[in-house]
Amino acid sequence: MVRALSSSTVGATNVGEVNVATILPPSTPAPYSAPVVIPPGAGVRANLGGFGINWKIDGVHTDRRFSVIQHPLAPRALAAPLHRHHLEDEYSFVLTGTLGALLGDDVVIAEPGTWVFKPRGQWHTYWNAGDVPCEIIEVYSPAGFEDYFRELAPIWPDSTKSAELLRKYQLDLDFDSVPGLCARFGLTSARPN
Repeated sequence: MVRALSSSTVGATNVGEVNVATILPPSTPAPYSAPVVIPPGAGVRANLGGFGINWKIDGVHTDRRFSVIQHPLAPRALAAPLHRHHLEDEYSFVLTGTLGALLGDDVVIAEPGTWVFKPRGQWHTYWNAGDVPCEIIEVYSPAGFEDYFRELAPIWPDSTKSAELLRKYQLDLDFDSVPGLCARFGLTSARPN
């Protein structure tokens, strides 16, 4: 039996020979026994300059164990200032394009099919290292950081309003790192000057 997790059912999808309900992530906890299919293009979206946010799986669906967000990145776009998380680990999977990342002092370039691990406590940032769009899947563990982006979008791009948000999510951001990162890696910042 297929049970919808919310009233946001958008159709049906054939998975193998089984027809399951196609649903968008609901805002309330779901029964874990119900099948869930999140089709391409589903999920709430926001765009912060050349950095996109597409919420896919919220912590409410995973008992707060992890969350998943899809990030499209414009060509040569820096995703964020140098930063570090104190509460969660971050895993990036490259779907398309080329992802560049600064992990501590190490620079990595990741092609499609590659995972990049950014453990909590490590200073890092990432960007689209190519001249074509890049898309990544970000897994945050434990969940919770997906809500940071929900709270960031309404105040974007005014960094003067972010102090309370950064405290709440125990996130350190080095806004002064942006010009140097852009110059060093030939990037543009999503955040206007």
